Amino acid sequence: MLNLHHVFAMQKKAFFFLLAICTLGWGFSPYDSIFAGLALGAFFGTYNFWILLRRMEKFDRSISEGTKVASIGTALRFGSGVAAVAIAISLPQYFHLISTVIGLMIPYIFLVVERVVHHIKSH
Repeated sequence: MLNLHHVFAMQKKAFFFLLAICTLGWGFSPYDSIFAGLALGAFFGTYNFWILLRRMEKFDRSISEGTKVASIGTALRFGSGVAAVAIAISLPQYFHLISTVIGLMIPYIFLVVERVVHHIKSH
């Protein structure tokens, strides 16, 4: 589980870097709604990843203690994704819908990239 905490720390660093890029893009480009949508989606995606990390810790603890296994929080993560899309749909003048959906996937893209880099470094 320590490895997941390391991955989440890297995710937070990448998220803040992406948030800085989105802020610059929102402030200095004509595509403000696209950058705002990316930031909104990345925020909710990072929140989903944090929920997944927390639930995996509880799942691991339940397995090691031999108690009943709890769910991994799929409904909560799905609900927060729906909330991000609902915000983008209800405020289309501020948030671009497609970039919000892309932003939801950014933490998982970071995860794949981090695993590829880790695999290359270890071999």
